[in-house]
Amino acid sequence: MTFVVTGYCNCGACCSWERSWFGLGPPVYAAGPNKGKRKQVGITASGERTRRGTVAADTAVLPFGTIIQVPGYGYGKVMDRGGAIKGNRLDLWFSSHDEALKWGRQTVQVKVWR
Repeated sequence: MTFVVTGYCNCGACCSWERSWFGLGPPVYAAGPNKGKRKQVGITASGERTRRGTVAADTAVLPFGTIIQVPGYGYGKVMDRGGAIKGNRLDLWFSSHDEALKWGRQTVQVKVWR
């Protein structure tokens, strides 16, 4: 299957969160469409911790637990989803923002192991 694949990490720029200042409110809260809601950084929508191989997908296309192989990245498991991830789009988790930026956005042929 062909997907548009983007790199992401746990930083606020990639995951739409901001730190609370002066100890007011929760330590980390969502920005963007969920602005003001408490956010757990590094925890996926399926409840697992992010790590190499964490993939965010539209779960109507690839449900949680689906194993995929991405050229230039390797194997990954769908454990997350995001508001901007609809249809044939994927996000691949990287341990640093620099690595995510180096990956950028690519259109690639992905092997799906259900």
